[in-house]
Amino acid sequence: MRDKVALIASRPYQTYSKTERDARMKSNPFSFLHIVNPGYRYQQKISGEARYKLVRNRYEEFKEEGIFIRDEKPCFYVYKIVNREKKVFHGIVAAASIEDYENDIIKKHEDTLHKREVVFKEYLKTVGFNAEPGLLTYPDNDLLAAIIKNKMMERAEYEFTTTYRDTHYLWKIDEEKAVQEIITAFSGIEKLYIADGHHRSASSYLLAQDLKSSNTKHTGKEPYNFFMAYLIPESDLKIGEFNRVVRDLNGLSKEAFLVKLDTDFRIENRGQKLFKPEKKHQFSMYLEGDFYSLTLRESAFKSENSLSGLDAQILLKTILEPILGIQDPRRDDRIAYIPGHQDMVYIKDLVDSNKFKVGFSMLPATVEELKQIADEGLTMPPKSTYIEPKLRNGIVIYEF
Repeated sequence: MRDKVALIASRPYQTYSKTERDARMKSNPFSFLHIVNPGYRYQQKISGEARYKLVRNRYEEFKEEGIFIRDEKPCFYVYKIVNREKKVFHGIVAAASIEDYENDIIKKHEDTLHKREVVFKEYLKTVGFNAEPGLLTYPDNDLLAAIIKNKMMERAEYEFTTTYRDTHYLWKIDEEKAVQEIITAFSGIEKLYIADGHHRSASSYLLAQDLKSSNTKHTGKEPYNFFMAYLIPESDLKIGEFNRVVRDLNGLSKEAFLVKLDTDFRIENRGQKLFKPEKKHQFSMYLEGDFYSLTLRESAFKSENSLSGLDAQILLKTILEPILGIQDPRRDDRIAYIPGHQDMVYIKDLVDSNKFKVGFSMLPATVEELKQIADEGLTMPPKSTYIEPKLRNGIVIYEF
């Protein structure tokens, strides 16, 4: 509903602390959080299959109350976001093909954890809907750009600003001619790339396999053969870095650690002055009150493929694994990842407070690096990219 969309929209559930979540749910009966956190009504934590069924119940109640309204015919949505820094993102909310995902037309650059895939697949299977689109990117396309631009000249179907000062706009496209133009335009694009949402995409694929195997009348056109995606042109995609902080030096003294770093890096002590990397293959390090620049020696760079030149991979293979002993960067609790919008002062504070021993910063990956790694069938280390835009849940929902 137009008058309630700002109240419904929420960030992903896991991004709230319990205190934040409870405060929002207490003051806002329309928040999508009431659907994904159904135990709040009973003041108890509910998990597993019991939670999934209650999620479905809350969702059905929102529909019965007219809060969610089903579109009468197939449509796309043009979705524009203007963030607090006035960066503009615009693209199209659509149903992406599971077959394209399976055939590597929709390409991946991250590993996924099978356990998480299965858990989310079972969740989707029970609740019967997806409210958080995966973020896919495509090469800039003049026809799609013109369609989006023309649509945005009209009054938006939905418009709201969040407390984070991001403004969201949605326009519905359901005219048959315009819908077909969009389908035709995307049919001419050879590849799409997952920018964010690898686990959601993988879980949707597993769900489709499950439902296909149990449907003796499977045609390939059932809703489960698709998953909800927000498709944006590459020029709109904003890639930030994830920086790293580590709790200890793996038994090394500061001096011994610096000696080991000297094998692969030219090291310069920058003192108290905040330092951010100035070029690729250069890192900022904060250790015991001083900033350092670490510049990879040319003799240490081994160009085997597109992944080997990625700064997150270089940091992993030259420092985190061999020197600091981080063998499993996904699960080792000695390492934490800090989004790049948290500046070096934040990393400095974490180290100065003795919560961590050392911090590292790098430049963000580029869209071209992401694409090359995906095209070669390789995967980035965990937390290699901090992707924007960040979408709100509950605005557009796709039922299976």
